Amino acid sequence: MSKSAAQAYARVANSTASPRDIEAQALLMAANKLQDVMTNSEATRAQITHALMFNRKLWSVFLGDALDESSPQPIDVRQKIVNISMFVLSHTMALQVLPRPDEIKPLIDINRNIAAGLSGRA
Repeated sequence: MSKSAAQAYARVANSTASPRDIEAQALLMAANKLQDVMTNSEATRAQITHALMFNRKLWSVFLGDALDESSPQPIDVRQKIVNISMFVLSHTMALQVLPRPDEIKPLIDINRNIAAGLSGRA
């Protein structure tokens, strides 16, 4: 598939995907980036930081949405999202200060499990 065809396909897929599917795709993308640096013994600090920053930005969006009073989610669901977000963000920050690829697995597991739930595969 040509690059322009792949980009067109991605635009259509994103425009027809539900918000849950888009969130699941973003979580899987973050999990894959984290997995890549965790399993690559030659990953540089810059590569590890890039993967962690992507994850941190994603979870910052989830946290912001959960804290938004106009969110359609029930308060108990929003509170669970806040709790998970706070763990993910604090763990991510700790890894940015002291990168330890062996400590990345919990972030990967969280992202993949939530993505599976959003996709209805849990």
